[in-house]
Amino acid sequence: MRHLILTIILVCSILLTSCNSLKVPKSMMDHKMSAVPVDVVPTNAEWKVPEHVNPSEKIPLSILIKDNSNQPITSFETVHEKKMHLFIISNDLSYFSHIHPKYKENGQFDFTGEFPAGGDYKLIAEFTPKGGGDSSVETHWLQVEGEPADFGPIVPDKKLTKKVNGKEVTLSFDQLQPNKILHMTFSIRDAKIHKPIKDLQPYLGAMGHAVAISADAEQYLHIHPMTTEENGPKVTFMTIFPEKGLYKIWGQFKHDGKVFTVPFVIEVH
Repeated sequence: MRHLILTIILVCSILLTSCNSLKVPKSMMDHKMSAVPVDVVPTNAEWKVPEHVNPSEKIPLSILIKDNSNQPITSFETVHEKKMHLFIISNDLSYFSHIHPKYKENGQFDFTGEFPAGGDYKLIAEFTPKGGGDSSVETHWLQVEGEPADFGPIVPDKKLTKKVNGKEVTLSFDQLQPNKILHMTFSIRDAKIHKPIKDLQPYLGAMGHAVAISADAEQYLHIHPMTTEENGPKVTFMTIFPEKGLYKIWGQFKHDGKVFTVPFVIEVH
């Protein structure tokens, strides 16, 4: 029976990655392995962006969500406290932003973008039309004029420990193979006194959020942590990397009223 369940989950992951996004079933976060993603509402999007976008300028942008009949979808579920989560990631993966567009009406969400340098940026909008069982995802590439930042090639981190905002964060995995369910754990402690942090605060209704994207920016994962009674120092996520290769991961957590983001680059073998 367990083998059958895992097979179903794997098949569903392959189907979902056909649109270059992977959503782990919500019930998996609660250790209920029998559930799979269902009722993803088909959508399409109309992105409205200025003709010219310059670096370091606040730019008004909007996205109109439509159904398969090209009619605006007017009602959306609130998921992790927001109707839409939008991620802005540069082509070289050096820049990451997680924002929440405001819902206006008739399927339209408005937001302000600000891009640090020239180059191409991927906009990833995640939302759930009313009645949907899991999130829909729409993406758009945006070109910003000017010279891109020069961060060099993406390479895996030699050590999976980073210091960010006074926190020392270590990332670990139980295994790192493609198309297999794995556990990804962030261990967080105070960087100054080396004491584990056990009073993390919920961020958008969860003990953390994680986004992973492949080096070619084609494979995207938005992962929520498994249910736990604890508030640190360990936050564990369950996910599936759809294929071999390099991925950049951003973990987001909240402590003392402030959200901090920690990035890692890993290689899935």
